[in-house]
Amino acid sequence: MIPVPSACPTPTGPGEPTLGEDGTLVVDGRELRVRISRRRRRIGMTVERDRSLTLHVPEGCAVGRAEAFVRGSQSWIEAKTRLSAERRQLHPMRTFRDGEIHRYLGRDYRLLVVGGAPDGDGDAAPVRLVAGRLRLDRRIAAEPERARLALADWYVRAGQRWMSGRLQPWAARMDVPEPAVRVRDLRHRWGSYRAAEGDNGVISLHWATFQLPIHLVDYVVAHELAHVRVSGHGPDYWQLLGRALPECRRLKAELDELGRRVWMGDLPGL
Repeated sequence: MIPVPSACPTPTGPGEPTLGEDGTLVVDGRELRVRISRRRRRIGMTVERDRSLTLHVPEGCAVGRAEAFVRGSQSWIEAKTRLSAERRQLHPMRTFRDGEIHRYLGRDYRLLVVGGAPDGDGDAAPVRLVAGRLRLDRRIAAEPERARLALADWYVRAGQRWMSGRLQPWAARMDVPEPAVRVRDLRHRWGSYRAAEGDNGVISLHWATFQLPIHLVDYVVAHELAHVRVSGHGPDYWQLLGRALPECRRLKAELDELGRRVWMGDLPGL
């Protein structure tokens, strides 16, 4: 996710329309996803890794102000979209053939395509990590889309188990309330934080995050935890993250580089 510098919002005039909760905004033929935050005071924008655009706005933001912000950011959008496209081209494809390398928490595991259910167990999951090999049912491996979904589901379950108890020490270290954590498909974002009424919010992590080495998974977790206190990526945000993780800038650069080589669910021909 690549942030654009924020801009101060203009107060809404009488009768002027405002942006609705988590909708879309089309400006000169360009569609943007809209995310509204009660804590945000400025307008910001991100170019996601799939080159889609997300507009982050404070509650009650006028449509006209948002449109003006997007039009004033055209050069930035074009430059960052090109950069995102170049980075995306490095993401590997998967064909689910015997011996193919898949990563979990930074370690390489070879795929073993097995006949029937793994180990002949009819109740076994279609993907399992057994004795250092990632085993995949041959019937599923023969259908790339089913195999993709099965591998993604395995990462979801493995990542959710691994995160059990992992969040609390980081929340304590950063002195923020511990949110719930969910592992799911976030398209081409590593993680997100969503505030919620009456609780501590939810951190979502992309299942692909769990291909990264542990220290980078922890960086993604800390990165999202900082949003519990600070929205956006301004100086206050980096100051908070830097107190808990002094090497955060180096880890961000490492993630930017290594993350270009992580499988995000892409298949040949898609």
